[in-house]
Amino acid sequence: MSEFSGGYGPSSFPPPHPRRPDPQRICGVNAVRALFIRRPEAVQRLHYLAERRPVAGPLCRYLARHQKAYREVLSDELARIAGTEHHGGIVAIADPRRALPIPTPPPPALFAAPVLLVLDGIGNPHNLGAIARAAAFFGAKALLLSGDARQADLSDAAFRTSEGGLEHLAVYRAEDLGSTLRRLSGQLHIVGAVATGGLPPARIARTKPIALVMGAEETGLTPDILACCAERVTLPGSGLVESLNVAAATAVLLHALLPGQA
Repeated sequence: MSEFSGGYGPSSFPPPHPRRPDPQRICGVNAVRALFIRRPEAVQRLHYLAERRPVAGPLCRYLARHQKAYREVLSDELARIAGTEHHGGIVAIADPRRALPIPTPPPPALFAAPVLLVLDGIGNPHNLGAIARAAAFFGAKALLLSGDARQADLSDAAFRTSEGGLEHLAVYRAEDLGSTLRRLSGQLHIVGAVATGGLPPARIARTKPIALVMGAEETGLTPDILACCAERVTLPGSGLVESLNVAAATAVLLHALLPGQA
């Protein structure tokens, strides 16, 4: 037997440790404040410009008590840390957060507000962030994302655009959205948003919380998802342009479907 054949084959070595996910960069005054309110333990460190000292001061005192780093930096360095020029003068580096797989039984947050937003194939993270901002503004408690490969998840851009809205929402993902919607149809009134042919918002039933399903701007909702919808809703417009941006349409529909708006 060779002196090198002592049973040290590839299977004898311990598997490599899985790579830790990259932290997220939370940019802007509102987003950073919301992070410290909702998930302060997730903050790893804070960077800010001199002009943001009034905002950063209380946050730095919290980090000092918990032996975490913070530093005042110049604009060029902050842009490098943030990965964007649109950092708002303050950037928190935080543990990453992603949409959670929807558990069984479904979480109470899905039924805690008059309207639950369901997003299917909305791939632009800026649209996701803008939708989350509107959702939080109108009192939503959760977002449900589909398992569609196009669907954006939580990201630096989504957090920045949401202006803190994502921190106030529970975010879940349903790998099989059609099956999930059918399972939730006893507790939620499933309503699909369509560009044409749907009911105006005032005619949508409000006998139970509404799950408003929004699809990608280019393709809309698939036939399978539309088949899960008890009703379809369309925003009436002037006809001068075909439709609204999906984030703008979502905000208008959210407001229109709230109780008392019929």
